[in-house]
Amino acid sequence: MFEPRPDDARLRAILKKDPRYRRGAYDFTRRAVSFASEVYFATGTHVTGRELLEAIRRFALDRYGLMTRDVFEAWGVRATEDFGEIVFNLVDAGLLSKTAEDSRDDFRAVYSFDEAFRPSDYWEEVLESVG
Repeated sequence: MFEPRPDDARLRAILKKDPRYRRGAYDFTRRAVSFASEVYFATGTHVTGRELLEAIRRFALDRYGLMTRDVFEAWGVRATEDFGEIVFNLVDAGLLSKTAEDSRDDFRAVYSFDEAFRPSDYWEEVLESVG
């Protein structure tokens, strides 16, 4: 039987208020925050916007590989600034927290998707990891 998750109502409210991004973008971002603090940086604590974006890049490549840009596009995510909007929508809904120093500007033009998800770089990283 389907049991709604406790935060479903808050996510639905976000999607209604800001329809630019699909639900998958929010679910992915929340998983990426956990990945960033628990695995990638292994601090178990808060990560900065720039740190989160690097973890997002790595997590997305691990999960979606060469399809990353297509997946992001389907979710309405076209630049690092979009992840800032998603993060702050989640903060406003009480689903993530922030520090006084955190800002949407932390996500502005951190990297271009054309460069961060270039196929040749993907294969180079894959080859480095196996050998």
